[in-house]
Amino acid sequence: MFRGFYTAASGMLTQQRRAEMLTNNLSNANTPGFKTDQASVRSFPEMLMQRMGQQATTPNGNISLPIHSQLGTLSTGVYMQEATPLYKQGDIQETELSTDLAIVNGNLPLNQESGKPGSLLFIIENSEGEARYTRNGNFTLDGAGYLTTANGNYVLDDNSSRIRLNSENFSINEDGMIVENNQTVARVGIAFARDPFGLIKEGDGLFRTEGAMLASAYNTAGVSFNLKQGYLEGSNVDQAQTMTDMLTAYRTFEANQKILQAYDKSMDKAVNEIGRL
Repeated sequence: MFRGFYTAASGMLTQQRRAEMLTNNLSNANTPGFKTDQASVRSFPEMLMQRMGQQATTPNGNISLPIHSQLGTLSTGVYMQEATPLYKQGDIQETELSTDLAIVNGNLPLNQESGKPGSLLFIIENSEGEARYTRNGNFTLDGAGYLTTANGNYVLDDNSSRIRLNSENFSINEDGMIVENNQTVARVGIAFARDPFGLIKEGDGLFRTEGAMLASAYNTAGVSFNLKQGYLEGSNVDQAQTMTDMLTAYRTFEANQKILQAYDKSMDKAVNEIGRL
């Protein structure tokens, strides 16, 4: 009986965390470059139930041997193992702002272990001087002329240096070259993640690695892409599907809640009524 409490409660916790993830996806449906999260729900290992008893081996029952008979397996509940981003490209939307950039995927080599393509990202430097990565190309120029994100993080070039410009009168070609006053001043840094599922998702659309920096996409064989100035990549959140998944999570939560209430009533009956006899 008590095990049923734990199984139902684990189902409620799983659906609560799944609903929180889906709510975050929906709230970022209009965030440029946002990658929707997908939940991986797993079950705990099942338990093999056996009945233990004794069987007499003589007519008078003086000698008996222990016996075991299998009753079947018992589920011990579920849990949400992780939330993994979906790196599918979002829609490309025109903004006509010179500081807005969008990465348009071309050929991306497949990862041999996962069988899925890698991902391209802008290289960013955060306030602590550490490298971060993003698909959000909603950039701007700060007071000192540096190309930054909306949160003030510096956009880096292919040499991991900050990009400084004199004004917004510059152009960026499809190869990432920044041209100002008819002179090439820098090249936008683009990193290639061969296994993007190894990236760690942070807030504000940023990703980080646990080890070394990602390799430059310009120097990686088999990678092709182009940059579009005056465009932004939208999020890849499917709002209709996300709403459907949220309703499913709520209904599943309610079903586990009703099971928990049924167990509670059974325990109440066992303690307050059967226990009096």
